[in-house]
Amino acid sequence: MSVTFPRGFRASGVTAGMKPSGDPDLGLLVSDEPCGAAGLFTTNVFSAAPVRLSRSRLARSDSAQAVIVNSGQANAGTGVRGDHDVEHVTQAAATELGLDESLVLACSTGVIGEPLHVDELLRVLPALVAGLSPDGGDAFARAIMTTDTKPKQATAERTPYRVGGAAKGVGMIAPDLHLATMLVFITTDAPIPGAEIGTLAREVVEPVFESLTVDGCTSTNDSVLLLASGAAGGDLVLPATDAWRDVSQAIEEVARSLVLQLADDAEGANHVMLVEVTGAPTEHDAQIVAKAIANSPLVKTAMFGGDPNPGRILQAIGSSGANFLPQSVASFIGDVLVIEGGQIPDEYREAGVEAARAALGEREIVVAVSLGQGAGSSRALGVDLSYDYVRINAEYTT
Repeated sequence: MSVTFPRGFRASGVTAGMKPSGDPDLGLLVSDEPCGAAGLFTTNVFSAAPVRLSRSRLARSDSAQAVIVNSGQANAGTGVRGDHDVEHVTQAAATELGLDESLVLACSTGVIGEPLHVDELLRVLPALVAGLSPDGGDAFARAIMTTDTKPKQATAERTPYRVGGAAKGVGMIAPDLHLATMLVFITTDAPIPGAEIGTLAREVVEPVFESLTVDGCTSTNDSVLLLASGAAGGDLVLPATDAWRDVSQAIEEVARSLVLQLADDAEGANHVMLVEVTGAPTEHDAQIVAKAIANSPLVKTAMFGGDPNPGRILQAIGSSGANFLPQSVASFIGDVLVIEGGQIPDEYREAGVEAARAALGEREIVVAVSLGQGAGSSRALGVDLSYDYVRINAEYTT
């Protein structure tokens, strides 16, 4: 049931002919009433027209009621025409739904530079609205896919509150959101004041998606939206209360499920890599090292080839720019010690190589790094770099 698992939400998805594949390509998510809303958006300065529109509307108000999402065209790099097109689409959707246009947000995903196929979109808009249903979460999740091989959906519940989510994105994902890295929609029926939705987005949702990197490329379009319908009723959910803790845990559970699904379906990926860094002087230093390892093409290709070469990890740590003492660094691949005291130990070269090679053969690979005795820690979620990734992106528009 995805984004419609929480009460007060309906969704739908249809085929508008915006993607050459003929697959579903237009989704709509609607709250029964105006609801609290917050958005986290890409830091790419060439942000797409729908990003600019949604960011602007949420800056003026912490409420929304509908999100229209198309796949096929990113509506980025389209200039003034792109702005006019997304405004036209949200106005048409608002009219069809009987809403104020300011309550309609928009997201797009697809080829950068290709104008939005407005005529195709508007042609199916009545059917899209007519198809809205509390059971429409799956159709919505499928309609927002591009090179995804399967929909990403998750739910969680902390009685009496429900949380649901849907996401797309398997490439052009980097841990540089300041605010976002892909298209993610998380809903809850908890009665959270609009002013506090942004707090949950920043403190609970953002750190989860900040940890993910597929290829180190920050998209022009990516957005994370958090919507709270309040349909569960009851007292307002406020910070520093048991209810706030419960809702936060459920939102984090959904976010972590989605981020793992995104990594698992990354373009051409054969391995998911979890990098865990501890012992850093600060959390920031730990973040720098975790991202340097997860983003390193040398580490990613070693993971793809099953090459147990700890020199790749050593190089990534050393070039990260983080503060640490080299002689304090240790690292493991799985449970195999591959770096100790800032060097590759003789014991590894003599007896540990095959065990490390076996660890690299697993679908999920854990790389643990200790930088010393500091309190700073962080993690990053990445994937290997395969032939298929190159092929998919080499042929993206052809």
